[in-house]
Amino acid sequence: MIRNPRHQEILSLLTVLRQVSVQELSQRLNVSEVTVRKDLTFLEEAGCLMRTRGGAQIAEDSRLLKTIDIRQREHLDKKEQIAAKAKELIHDGETIYLDSGSTCYLLARQLRDMSLRVVTNSIDVMVELADAPAIQLFSLGGSYRKEAGSFIGPIAINTLQNFQIETCFIGATGFSAGGVFSSQNIIETQLKQRVLEASERRIIVADSSKFGKVAFSIFARAETVDILVTDSDFTHARELGSLGIEVVTAQHHQVYTLELTDKGSRA
Repeated sequence: MIRNPRHQEILSLLTVLRQVSVQELSQRLNVSEVTVRKDLTFLEEAGCLMRTRGGAQIAEDSRLLKTIDIRQREHLDKKEQIAAKAKELIHDGETIYLDSGSTCYLLARQLRDMSLRVVTNSIDVMVELADAPAIQLFSLGGSYRKEAGSFIGPIAINTLQNFQIETCFIGATGFSAGGVFSSQNIIETQLKQRVLEASERRIIVADSSKFGKVAFSIFARAETVDILVTDSDFTHARELGSLGIEVVTAQHHQVYTLELTDKGSRA
């Protein structure tokens, strides 16, 4: 939560203008450019904006943000079913990545009895698995984004390079029949993209309420996703299957894929 009135005003301006220069902010706020640059650095580390040459651009639309507590309560039954189904795709001894978000947190709760190496940027996942007897837990670190309970930014991305991830589980704010998956924060999107590039098997976990929603920043398209795990209310599996994405529902496993689909090379 941003409490500094000047920081709030900067974010309000970015919400309207999307991008603004240091000089313009200095004039609007009646402070020095040095002060503006310090403000922008603080807000970038908080995951609220991205620095550009000579200014900044918005990283997320704060008008659409929901708190962690609200997200964890929404569609809880569906998310718990998705988490249970996603567990079936994991084998003891694997190295997996768990994204931040309510569904990945519920998946972490399902994994406490397994023997795994878990890499995560989520503080909730870390707390949940901290005392799990056979879990080796690795945190990416980085800038802490309070609204999502996640670590993001260059430090997190650099730390990710130290791991070979077999399977990643990534949350989404929205996704479409065209295989476009989006998130609410650009800086978090950058980390999601790097995780997908670094993983051998790439799995999105998202309940059916996310379908048709368009969030602020695109982090994946069909060719960079292998599996979508969702709930049985999802009715567009054939469209995603035609793009080469395997759709796994929480109550049963249905495969809608084209046999000759080329998923492309992984970084």
